[in-house]
Amino acid sequence: MSLIEDAGAALVAKFEVLMPHLDERQRRLLLAAEARTLGHGGIRLVARAAGVREATVSLGVTELESGEAPLGRVRRPGGGRKRAADLDAGLRPALLALVEPDVRGDPMSPLRWTTKSTRKLAAELTARGHRISADTVADLLREEGFSLQSNVKTLEGKQNPDRDAQFRYLNEQVKDHQATGEPVVSVDTKKKELVGQYANAGREWRPGGDPVEVDTHDFPNKTLGKAVPYGIYDLATNTGWVNVGTDHDTAAFAVESIRRWWKSTGRSTYPHAGRLLITADAGGSNGYRTRAWKAELAALTVETGLTITVCHFPPGTSKWNTIEHRLFSHITMNWRGRPLSSHEVIVNTIAATTTRTGLTVHAELDTDTYDTGVRVSDGQMDALPLDRHDWHGDWNYTLRPEAYPRIPVTVPDPFDQPSPDLAWLCHPAITGLPTHDWHNVIAALTAPHEDQREAQLVTRRGHRPRHKGGPDTGRRPILTLVDRLLATVLHYRSGLPQVAVAALFGVRPETINKRIRDIRILLEQAGLSIQPAEQRLTSLDDLYDLAHTAGITIPDGTTPTS
Repeated sequence: MSLIEDAGAALVAKFEVLMPHLDERQRRLLLAAEARTLGHGGIRLVARAAGVREATVSLGVTELESGEAPLGRVRRPGGGRKRAADLDAGLRPALLALVEPDVRGDPMSPLRWTTKSTRKLAAELTARGHRISADTVADLLREEGFSLQSNVKTLEGKQNPDRDAQFRYLNEQVKDHQATGEPVVSVDTKKKELVGQYANAGREWRPGGDPVEVDTHDFPNKTLGKAVPYGIYDLATNTGWVNVGTDHDTAAFAVESIRRWWKSTGRSTYPHAGRLLITADAGGSNGYRTRAWKAELAALTVETGLTITVCHFPPGTSKWNTIEHRLFSHITMNWRGRPLSSHEVIVNTIAATTTRTGLTVHAELDTDTYDTGVRVSDGQMDALPLDRHDWHGDWNYTLRPEAYPRIPVTVPDPFDQPSPDLAWLCHPAITGLPTHDWHNVIAALTAPHEDQREAQLVTRRGHRPRHKGGPDTGRRPILTLVDRLLATVLHYRSGLPQVAVAALFGVRPETINKRIRDIRILLEQAGLSIQPAEQRLTSLDDLYDLAHTAGITIPDGTTPTS
């Protein structure tokens, strides 16, 4: 008995050490091997030492004596509990109906407008009689080819039918210029950036618990303003040149950026160049519809002696512009997680951008101002030395370095012109003043009126200063200076009621009352007065009769139909 007891104690010690490290089948085979070694009574002794049923040891002995090769797994194929999808044939279709309600199921699914997390899907399936866990839902979705997906920005509106053909044409132009060693550049304006201690997307390595502190809100800093990076990417040399503006993104700013690139880099890189190919987006400051862009390029051709060809990407294909993925994307990655606290930081960060493929970037700060609202007349466009290509001349055109008659580019003053449909009111028969005297009155009131209007805007802004850009910024007033002066003349000279004047100008009587009062104050300050007319007007019909008698042409649609 002592030998049996000693053997049992030895087995207990052995099993306590080995059993926790073995799986189910390995434990069963170990017990069987020990039982066979002990001979008769070994199964009972081993079972007692291991604390298992004798049938378990007997099963292990049977497996050893069968001579089967190692299975490579704990259980035989088909062993264990059946999968939920095998037991419930309706589980998989019910799940697919929830995640694809538009295709497979009810479009009014309760999860159509909510987050389709695995927990919510499991809860909804359980409520429908399909008991399942969130982990099992995830496994089934992966089997069906699903994965966690974010939105992909690929849709860019309606596609032009000539889109692919324009890409081929643009590619041929690039090959033609590069074959003769002529420069080819891709240009565009990068997204405007707020300058200041603002959050910037991305993360950078820093000591733990010491993130860079930034402002809670992204309200623009009126002192620092914004940065407007305009880039020029040279396809052949893999170099970028970025002009960081501080004013407006205008056509003049875009061409000035190209001019600075040519003077600092392009001219020395291509000393024998006679042509320049520019690829650009269809919109923005360098868009194909922008007249000022073509006028500024024409001036650049005369200045540089280059024949400049421009090929625009079709509308809705800005993502394919080379500068986007060869320059701008790397700039964004280079300043990730870093507040753009000043223009100097922006310029230095852009200039430090490099890639493993050899990209180098030069950046400069441009503090010049650029007028907005510049108008290029039909006469000036006709005078440009511009040749439209046979294929889509609106997208592809060439500017020759030839002198042309310069027509001054004007920046319209929104305050010194009447509304387009009311210019007929400036006739001397209505104002009582010759044309020359009428213009003198307008000139005398222009500066005081601007000061008056600015003071009113300051009050409306809560006494905050105007944004950078001068007095021409902001939207056009509903009533210009000439409109207000005409309203005052009609009321005080001809006696036309303010209600009728308001109907004529398409505003409320309260608005006309305020504007007439403002002009009366300005006239008194300038020492000017309005002399009453002999003929008094009591309605708009009287005004139209006066215009008809004086031979004044009234635009169609101006007179009311009654």
